[in-house]
Amino acid sequence: MRKVRADLHLHTCLSPCADNQMQATAIVEQARKVGLDMIAICDHNSAENVAAVAKAGQRAGLAVIGGMEVTSSEEVHILALFHTEADLMYMQDMVYENLPGENSEEAFGTQVIIDEWNNVVGKNSRLLIGATTLTVEQIVDSIHRWAGLAIASHVDRERFSLIGQLGFIPEGLDLDALEVSKPCSAGREYDYPVVTSSDAHFLDDIGRRSTCFMIETVSLGEIRKALRRELGRRIVGN
Repeated sequence: MRKVRADLHLHTCLSPCADNQMQATAIVEQARKVGLDMIAICDHNSAENVAAVAKAGQRAGLAVIGGMEVTSSEEVHILALFHTEADLMYMQDMVYENLPGENSEEAFGTQVIIDEWNNVVGKNSRLLIGATTLTVEQIVDSIHRWAGLAIASHVDRERFSLIGQLGFIPEGLDLDALEVSKPCSAGREYDYPVVTSSDAHFLDDIGRRSTCFMIETVSLGEIRKALRRELGRRIVGN
C-alpha cells in the first residue's frame, strides 16, 4: 500500500464564486506543484467542467475524481463523488431537474464551461449558486443510488454546513464522511470518518488543506475502503 495525498474539494471557473483562473491545466499544474496525488472537482450544483480537468489530469499523471457540491433545500452543502462519468451525469441530471432560477452574472459572476485546454466552450445559465428543492436525505440517498460517496461539506463553518444550518446531524443520515476546513476542528465528536479539504476557489488555495490515505491504488473505491477502515486501508497523518 502507499500513502496518497488528496484534496477532495476543488472548484473551477464554472462556480460563480470561484476565480476565473481556476481552469483545467492551471488546476492540475498547481495540484502537482504542491504534491497532491489526487483531486476531486466539486463545482456548485454542476459537473460540466469535470471532464476537462480529468483529461488535463490524465496527461499530467494526476488522478481526478468527478463530483459536485450539491446545495440542499435547507442550504446545506453536500459533496457527491463518483467513480464513473455516467453515474455523475445521472446525479447532475437530477440536480438540474430540481434547481430553480437563472444566473445573474452581474450579481453572482460568470459560470464558464471549458475544455481540457482551457478554451471556453460555453456558459451555464442555471442558478448554480442557488439551492435545489432536494432535502439532505434525498441528496444522500441519490448519491448512493449511483454508487457515489456522500460527504457533508465544511461542517466546522457556520454557513452552508450541515451542523451550521440544522444544528445537528439527522439521525440515521447515511453519510460516508464529514469534511472539515482545519484538522482537529469540529467533526471528530461525531461517529463519522473525517476528511480535510481546501474547498479551493483560487489556485493558491489548492492543497492548503488535504487528507492522506493509506491505500492500494489511487481510486475512489480505495478511498471508500479507507473511510470504512477496510483491509488495512485508512486515513493517516500528513
